[in-house]
Amino acid sequence: MDFNSITSSLDGYVWGWTLVSLVLGVGILLTFRTRFVQFTHLGLSLKLLVSNDDSGKGEVSSFQALCTALSATIGTGNIVGVATAITAGGPGALFWLVAASVLGMATKYAEGLLAIKYRTVDSDGHTLGGPFYYIERGLGETAKWGGNWKWLGKTFAIFGMLAGIMGTGTITQINGITSAIDRVVSSRVLFNVGKEGEAHGVTLAVVIGGVAVTAAAAFVIIGGVKRIARFSELVVPFMAGAYVLFAVLIVVFNMPLIPAAVALVFKTAFDTTSVAGALAGITVKLAIQKGIARGIFSNEAGLGSAPIAAATAQTDSPVKQGLVTMTGTLFTVVICIMTGLAIIVTGAWNPNVTSAALEGFDVTAFAFEKGLPFANEVCVVILSVSLAMFAFTTIIGWDYYSERCLEYLVGTRHKYTLMSFRVLYIAAIAIGPYLTVSSVWHIASIFNGLMAFPNLIALLLLSGVVGRETKEFFRKEKEKKKAAKLARKAAK
Repeated sequence: MDFNSITSSLDGYVWGWTLVSLVLGVGILLTFRTRFVQFTHLGLSLKLLVSNDDSGKGEVSSFQALCTALSATIGTGNIVGVATAITAGGPGALFWLVAASVLGMATKYAEGLLAIKYRTVDSDGHTLGGPFYYIERGLGETAKWGGNWKWLGKTFAIFGMLAGIMGTGTITQINGITSAIDRVVSSRVLFNVGKEGEAHGVTLAVVIGGVAVTAAAAFVIIGGVKRIARFSELVVPFMAGAYVLFAVLIVVFNMPLIPAAVALVFKTAFDTTSVAGALAGITVKLAIQKGIARGIFSNEAGLGSAPIAAATAQTDSPVKQGLVTMTGTLFTVVICIMTGLAIIVTGAWNPNVTSAALEGFDVTAFAFEKGLPFANEVCVVILSVSLAMFAFTTIIGWDYYSERCLEYLVGTRHKYTLMSFRVLYIAAIAIGPYLTVSSVWHIASIFNGLMAFPNLIALLLLSGVVGRETKEFFRKEKEKKKAAKLARKAAK
């Protein structure tokens, strides 16, 4: 059995029905515990996003914390990940990706809330929070679950660090960037990677692109959290808006095909038979599994990454930060829907349309080429630039997550250990371009799943705390509004 087969088997085992059920179950439970917060208080969450509560302790503003989280979240998962979900699970995978994301908004809200509630702040103002702390302190301090939970916090930190350095943060992102560069810039093959019969050529463009991206990432990473936050605040809003604009154009120019595409999504999401006339073997089981797996990869709800950034926000209100954190999932699901519809209406997922079984970046590239009324070269450049920006910010954001996981394991005073880790992280970026697309995604998916398990267990056990905090906050807000109304009335 070769390496790709081993990683594929492990990926299927980790993302079996146990984890899929846990992701959906926790999302449903938190939706009810918070009284459908993703619907009832969406307006307030968007208002808080631009108001920036900076009255509390923390290292960056709430908006910067969200942008840091989004820089790690909006990446190849929203372009390449959606493509791999649909090609592997059929159009129905998009339905389950969106369903998981809607439930994931409540999950993300809970993560942001707990991150602030259980974070620690040193005398020098350095904050550390996230799943490892709400696992250790939250579960340890509750009357119902009290005890020593540090082992589970360390388990999360170990898997989180590995997810960053061996999966989501490095190899998937740099591999996506160099694949895009290789498609845009034609250059000669320097050497082959892989066994005979399955080897792929590494071109000069890939090598130069890999070196350039690695160097740029090293510059930002060595600058630390403040530089990462400033970089994310400037780049993330622009890159997301630009990509969504072009994806919307594809939908607009192919509007007559949208009703049929949406119908196909719903039909194949629940159809227990193979998708007739397309890819034999795609069933509802695959649609659910791939949709949810890629959904959590694209929005990271339940993964436990976003609360690490949320814990640094300058706020003393867990609920307010939870609401701000929740908007991250909303933004990513919009991008995923646009990408998914573009792939489906153009038939990019279907080998019968493309005349070949495309994978990864090539699927979305085909959709842009066929869906936009521009020259193919222009479409590929647009997509390539978007992917490069998305993936680069993800590299930066996940370095931050990985470093915080390391800090939890070894403490904040081990500066040489931290710098050694940064060097190792940068080295992992450098080797990413030379791995195959399929093995890269399997590795990332495996560590994502392993990272999610301890976080989801904590969210499940602390769902009561989330519910009480939410209820108490909105009760007080209602009383404040009532008092203000009476004061205005008395003033008249």
